[in-house]
Amino acid sequence: MSRISLESLTKAYGDEVAVDGIDLTIRDGEILGVVGPSGCGKTTTLRTIAGFETPSDGRVLFDGVDVTHVPPEERNVGLVFQSYALFDTMTVRENVAFGPKMQGVPKAERRDRADDLLAMLDIAELADRRPTTLSGGQQQRVGLARALAIEPHVLLLDEPMTGLDAELKTRLREEIGDLLADLEVTALYVTHDQEEAMAMCDRIAVLAEGTVEQVGTPAEIYRRPANTFVANFVGRSNLLEGVAENGHVDLGFAELPVAVQADGEVRVAVRPEAFEIGSGAIRADVADVTYLGERTHLSATLPDETTVTLHADGLDGYRIGDTVSLSIDEDRVHVLESE
Repeated sequence: MSRISLESLTKAYGDEVAVDGIDLTIRDGEILGVVGPSGCGKTTTLRTIAGFETPSDGRVLFDGVDVTHVPPEERNVGLVFQSYALFDTMTVRENVAFGPKMQGVPKAERRDRADDLLAMLDIAELADRRPTTLSGGQQQRVGLARALAIEPHVLLLDEPMTGLDAELKTRLREEIGDLLADLEVTALYVTHDQEEAMAMCDRIAVLAEGTVEQVGTPAEIYRRPANTFVANFVGRSNLLEGVAENGHVDLGFAELPVAVQADGEVRVAVRPEAFEIGSGAIRADVADVTYLGERTHLSATLPDETTVTLHADGLDGYRIGDTVSLSIDEDRVHVLESE
């Protein structure tokens, strides 16, 4: 596999800039997730790495070699799409072996390579079937096997689990994540599903309007969001205004010891689980309750009329109108950068 680097990558369609000066590296053997809202440049970035789009400016490098103007068929890139894109006239084995065949791999070797990958993905029994007879999850596994069969420099996955049911998504993300890690595949995983990216990827790049807002591990992105956009987009956040002075932040309803770079007005991100229900001097009135099984989401109103989201155990049985006492885990309060 390879190290993939994007240097000041820009792609414009007329006056519309889809990707705006992105600098990004996919480390050798890393799964890098790319998340962001629709139209943020995720798929354009992937297509540019694949060679389907030529950047308006900037460069694409594979292991330090500039491939910006190298055609797609010469980049040796594996592709997995949500549409599967399998050949209905071929068997599953023939689909997986098609790429190696185009590379000139001998027949016996490409058959062995296909059978090995099908076994790794636990679909060896499907080898002689046609794609039209397979379920969505089975077709997605075949698509992944086909992409890996060419032993690509980089594997590009574009929303591969869109349209699959929740249970299958959970199972597939575990299987695919484990397989890619075992094979030490360099991969770019594009998704709108933040939970999917956090579960599968070594690092995540958050995009907005064609630019990179933050790159980090899932824990870094979640616990230390770079700005309001990241805090709101990845998971749920309570964004609270406060005043920092002498190493403390006064939120009006509570004063917390929090490290800040300078005194003055600040915005802090507090995840719902940072509020501990049942102890503390903060009082809040429950305004809404959403039961989700293992967990319940509460919307509660503080004395200053600020509304916050809380997480409670699904068995606690809170009702609208209940008054709860709260404390805040100071270690989970994050001061956002100036915006």
